[in-house]
Amino acid sequence: MKVGPRNLITDVAGLRVGNSQDDTLKSGCTVLLGDKPFVAAVHVMGGAPGTRETELLAPDKLVQEVDALVLSGGSAFGLDAPSGVCDGLRAMGRGFKVGDAIIPIVPGAILFDLLNGGDKSWTDNPYKALGLAALADASDDFSLGTIGAGTGATTRELKGGLGSASVVLENGITVAALVAVNAIGSVVQQEQKHFWAAPFEVDSEYGGCGPATNFDPLLDQQPFSHLDSGTNTTIAIVATDADLTQAQATRMAVAAHDGMARAIVPSHTPFDGDLIFAAATGKIALTDPPMDQLAIGDAAAFCLSRAIARGVFEATCAPADTLPTWQDKWGG
Repeated sequence: MKVGPRNLITDVAGLRVGNSQDDTLKSGCTVLLGDKPFVAAVHVMGGAPGTRETELLAPDKLVQEVDALVLSGGSAFGLDAPSGVCDGLRAMGRGFKVGDAIIPIVPGAILFDLLNGGDKSWTDNPYKALGLAALADASDDFSLGTIGAGTGATTRELKGGLGSASVVLENGITVAALVAVNAIGSVVQQEQKHFWAAPFEVDSEYGGCGPATNFDPLLDQQPFSHLDSGTNTTIAIVATDADLTQAQATRMAVAAHDGMARAIVPSHTPFDGDLIFAAATGKIALTDPPMDQLAIGDAAAFCLSRAIARGVFEATCAPADTLPTWQDKWGG
């Protein structure tokens, strides 16, 4: 295996990412856009999800492909971000055709960032405009950290952020992840600089600090005696250029949750709406479907662990932050 040329989800050919944010609001959204419709699926393991059109992604439903996927801040208000993306796609003439009607298919998921120090005193919901702006920003290259849906994200003791990572398998299939890291749990080991995802790091992509050497597993068994926020949620997309059915893409999303559990402790809590979308562009046929699917799922978990750490590692400080960044504490 090797890392893709950008180490981003856009190493999957035919996918682009756009971001928009409001720094005063301390929130934003991220759009994954396909050059053409792509197979999508979803799997939810958190106890407090917020979603749009995820029921449509079940393998037995009529529509098997989507035009875009949206990750947004804003809790329930952020579910308006896909509406802006729908408007933009409709103007492009893109969507599921029913007679003369064009209906863009844009599932989305949200994270809770309403208590992060930003000004939330809006009169009109800002997320529809943020969704449209993110769609307009879609490109092959994008930044990580405090951007898009990761703008106002937090973890237990550090700012969260937007992360991504990729890998190319020996059979030529590319697998990648995109994530907005906003967890009640911790991404570092017992308030040290060492990421839980340290064993999966490639080329010092999140600091090269390695695992903690003075680690006591018993200290993590009662971590939430002073839980301040109500909900959080880490939302992610794993993608591949393999030709997967919707059922196979669902299995990829299920497997990718292993990567979330390796990188965030604890994950999938009652207070997190932890969710993973899967996207498959269908450019490369599977030659050995069961074994190829196993490798793709394993790679999706591998990429998601790395993407989570990268999102936190790349976060930058901003006025009125309620938490420090990893760079604030250990980057100097």
